Amino acid sequence: MSSADQSPSIDQLIDALRPVQDPELHRSIVDLGMVRDVVIDKKGTVGLTVVLTIAGCPLRNEIQTRVNTALRALDGVNDVNLNFGVMNDDERAAVRQMLNGNPGATAGSAPAQGHAEGRTISFAQPGSKTRPILISSGKGGVGKSSVTTNIAVAMAALGYKVGIVDADIYGYSIPRMLGTDRDPVVIDNMLLPPEAWGVRCISIGYFVPEGQAVVWRGPMLHKALEQFLTDVYWDEPDFLFIDMPPGTGDIALSLSQYLPRAEVLVVTTPQEAAQKVARLSAAMAVKVNLPVRGIIENMSWFTGDDGKRYELFGKGGGQILADELNVPLLAQIPLLNALREGGDDGHPIAAVAPDSEVGKAFFAIAKYIAEDMKPKKIFSAALKVN
Repeated sequence: MSSADQSPSIDQLIDALRPVQDPELHRSIVDLGMVRDVVIDKKGTVGLTVVLTIAGCPLRNEIQTRVNTALRALDGVNDVNLNFGVMNDDERAAVRQMLNGNPGATAGSAPAQGHAEGRTISFAQPGSKTRPILISSGKGGVGKSSVTTNIAVAMAALGYKVGIVDADIYGYSIPRMLGTDRDPVVIDNMLLPPEAWGVRCISIGYFVPEGQAVVWRGPMLHKALEQFLTDVYWDEPDFLFIDMPPGTGDIALSLSQYLPRAEVLVVTTPQEAAQKVARLSAAMAVKVNLPVRGIIENMSWFTGDDGKRYELFGKGGGQILADELNVPLLAQIPLLNALREGGDDGHPIAAVAPDSEVGKAFFAIAKYIAEDMKPKKIFSAALKVN
């Protein structure tokens, strides 16, 4: 079709573009004001400009594909001539205001619960649908970050919107484990977190040169956490997992203040020494009025080529801790080489092998968190994944 009366109107072209979302902002490119100068000629060629939020937008090709697909589906459209531009500072500020409000802090104000330096943390407020889940441990080396990553990936695979805050500032590892391949995008001081396997995440690892240690005192740690919670566009996730640092120091105290609605899961190994240290992490949660909802025992056993289970780190530590705290033992996660490999190369086992023994364990935890681990719920029985 090539005659003018058979061609779609400009309004019809814009309506066809309305369902097209910016891949990072998850909002219509029409509603975001990104679509400009739409025309169609007698040959059925649509011309338009899409203004990107920043120069060098990493997902430009994806936007082009989505626009072409939407327009070519219309009768009377034979070709698409798409040009790209870039928003100016005022336009970026308008987008940030639309999505994330005004990030400005109230100078000199003291932090209160659910706030950071006078700035509101949206998902810490009573009306928020987001459930913050702190993944904690008393000591390092128990696989807490791997557990966090795989639970989040499993949760996303179940259809939930999920984010991860890598709060382990000194020992960050989530970007590598999740396999995010690009840095956050900044729009008018609003950070768009990278996404992989359906999970958005933010980490100090995106801002520190590789191989360089983070040597900060307490105030800088608090500032980083504040920005992770207020300047990042999380887009109201269903669950926000926080990968906690080991121990019971400054970050744990700050997060208990910033996220008064948070729930806590404690990761331990079967080893008695690890269990006793993990008990301290649980004790701190109770002290700052955050409920401990369950225990996850990691590295529970290794299955040899002979089919036998070898309990390399002892036995029973997770159940002992769960019994002490009167909460469920949510799962016992076995040692598996694929679990370690997935953490090293950014292919979490919950994503690439969901039907494996370990993959099933993470999905069982995710389902339990979503369906049974409701806030203020009193537990009466443990869920074990064998």
